[in-house]
Amino acid sequence: MEKKKILVVEDEQDMVYAVKLLLEGSGYEVIAAGDGQEGLAKARREKPDLILLDLMLPKIDGYKVCRMLKFDAKYNKIPVIMFTARAQEKDKEMGRQVGADVYYTKPFQPEVLLEKIKELLKD
Repeated sequence: MEKKKILVVEDEQDMVYAVKLLLEGSGYEVIAAGDGQEGLAKARREKPDLILLDLMLPKIDGYKVCRMLKFDAKYNKIPVIMFTARAQEKDKEMGRQVGADVYYTKPFQPEVLLEKIKELLKD
């Protein structure tokens, strides 16, 4: 069986490393991008099965990346988990408006994150 591919768009390398270890340890293939522009390019090129997307990113913020993917018929089926430290209701509402499938705040619980990913990928 082919591994599901997850794109992690996150500018903090420690967080990328922690999430990558968790996901690879659970049998996923992980690709990473350090800013919104690179994340958008990799999403279009690699067509991942799921995207874990930070909000506060250099170049293009997570809201714009999500909106650009969700309003494009080629990519709008890719589940997006907004993965951010911003926990205010207005941030969550904005996440819903741009089409995020799940809004999940950091710090995160590994098992909860894995459960959300499995749910979205229907593993």
